[in-house]
Amino acid sequence: MQAHNQTGGDQEAIKRVARLALWTLAWLGTFALASFGPKLLWDSQPVASWAAVAANLAVGIGVIVAHARLLRGIDELQRKIMLEAMAVTLGVGWVGGFAYVVADAADVITRGVDSGVFPTLLAVVYMIAIVVSNFRYR
Repeated sequence: MQAHNQTGGDQEAIKRVARLALWTLAWLGTFALASFGPKLLWDSQPVASWAAVAANLAVGIGVIVAHARLLRGIDELQRKIMLEAMAVTLGVGWVGGFAYVVADAADVITRGVDSGVFPTLLAVVYMIAIVVSNFRYR
């Protein structure tokens, strides 16, 4: 029976995933700070709000870089699965986002969308697309 040792490549992939997870959690934290801070923490101070938005953008760039490094370090099948999931997510975001803009412009939307709804929807779509693609290619 052969031992299941992690190779150097596997360990690097795990590190890349962990880095992406940490960057994503940090981005989520700065997103929450920028979203809720103006009302809950600093009473709508513009300088503090702009600083929170800048922090969110900076950490967001870190997420993008970590994700690109992850994509460069995984095997071709996993890269294909993730790219297809990203394509589906982009499509849903693009079509859904513009459908919302058009519906809002036509005054058929009676209630505004909370700032967390759209990113959550895209995250769910991405996860579902990853699972579906994994089943399809296995």
